[in-house]
Amino acid sequence: MTCAVVGIVFLLSGIGMAAVKQQFFPTSDRPEVLVEVRLPEGTSIETTTAAVEKLEHWLDNQPEARIVTSYVGQGAPRFFFAMSPELPDPAFAKIVVLTPDAEAREMLKHRLREAVAQGLAPEAYVRVTQLVFGPYSPFPVEFRILGPDPAQLYSISEKALDIMRGIPDVRQANRDWGNRAPVLRFVPDQDRLNLLGLSPADVGRQLQFLLTGIAVTQVREDIRNVPIVARSAGGERLDPARLADFSLMSRDGRQIPLAQIGHSEIRLEEPILKRRDRTPLITIRSDINEATQPPEVSNEIMKALRPLIASLPAGYRIDLGGSIEEAEKANIALAKIFPTMIAAMLIVIMLQVRSFSMMVMVLLTAPLGLVGAVPTLLAFNQPFGFNAILGLIGLAGILMRNTLILTEQIKENRAGGLDDYHAVIEATVQRTRPVILTALAAVLAFIPLTHSVFWGSMAYTLIGGTAAGTVLILLFLPALYAVWFRIKPPADEIHEDAEAPEPRAAMAAE
Repeated sequence: MTCAVVGIVFLLSGIGMAAVKQQFFPTSDRPEVLVEVRLPEGTSIETTTAAVEKLEHWLDNQPEARIVTSYVGQGAPRFFFAMSPELPDPAFAKIVVLTPDAEAREMLKHRLREAVAQGLAPEAYVRVTQLVFGPYSPFPVEFRILGPDPAQLYSISEKALDIMRGIPDVRQANRDWGNRAPVLRFVPDQDRLNLLGLSPADVGRQLQFLLTGIAVTQVREDIRNVPIVARSAGGERLDPARLADFSLMSRDGRQIPLAQIGHSEIRLEEPILKRRDRTPLITIRSDINEATQPPEVSNEIMKALRPLIASLPAGYRIDLGGSIEEAEKANIALAKIFPTMIAAMLIVIMLQVRSFSMMVMVLLTAPLGLVGAVPTLLAFNQPFGFNAILGLIGLAGILMRNTLILTEQIKENRAGGLDDYHAVIEATVQRTRPVILTALAAVLAFIPLTHSVFWGSMAYTLIGGTAAGTVLILLFLPALYAVWFRIKPPADEIHEDAEAPEPRAAMAAE
């Protein structure tokens, strides 16, 4: 009956695991607020600087902002290990705001998000976030759309973004390609170029000289070679409306108006194209409501995307990325060493008990910590992440150690002359106090870690698992040992209990 009850409780704990929030790594408790400022691709660094100055002016008036540091045209240096600096880009800037503590960080972060939503720096995409422990992932939720045709990919990404924005916990959904931008293109007339003796390459070089310039030589400056760029003077070269006023030179030195050899047109094009394994790729990503966890939101989005995925043409697919992908990588890395770990554990147990049957029984007590870990995580609203997995692995070792202690005591009692039944009972009585005291010391030692952002979930897992698992070991193991080896009370005790006369009947007989 005891074994059956423990088995039912263990199954209920496994079912209750589905209600525990899933997490890979928690957000950091560092006091920095990170502000990403992104403008359309091709934006000048002067325009980006002007947008950053608006945010800096607002931050300077906030009491929580102690130090405001801006990096325009690139990402911040790697001052935190789980962080990857962004590549140089004139349309990007990053602001690092140092606050006094985590509470001030949260207040400033939410107030800045409200200010951005109300129109602070409307020309830019502003993202307010913080540092996260674990492997670096730019966004907590990411989905990769892959396929051969960029235009088709863009159309699919529009549909996927509409679905993603319909999820209540999604915040600021976007794509890494950005929005299509207008591009001014000059289309030359090939027949007229042939009459003038010019090639499209000649036209391209002359337009490059007029617009951006051509490197004609280099000069030595200390240890660097600095290019000298020749280009036309004046601000009119940057005005798209003046493009028709440009003149080119023919091979015989004549000036030819640009309008006579072609025409200009405006097209909407993707500002940036990305590939993965040579396949065009669009990544749609978003932040989330911080009361939820990335795996929870990602799974909800994936369910909503299933009809779209089912309707994709051949050669197109949507892959899951973000924190879930990083968690899968970590789990795969752990799975690779699991066989070695289990083999080493089995060898150690076998050397200790020297019995295959006893070894299997010891292994059966390893997962009992789940009975206490799951209710504890649910009671304290703690997520189950990578650290909690490590806690469960360590918890299995603690419980198997207690099992080995009890089984060894049973052996000693049997060697001392006790029968199997009384050897089990006496071993349990003898080892109850040291096992409970050891478990209690471990539980009390883990309490300070519950206040840690990084180690909190592991501490709660070990506290609940050690407390409940130790009690279950003391109740479950003697019953399991008796069932396993078919141990029953001695026959004489059963006979005496069955035939013992009642006290009154014995006195009447006398």
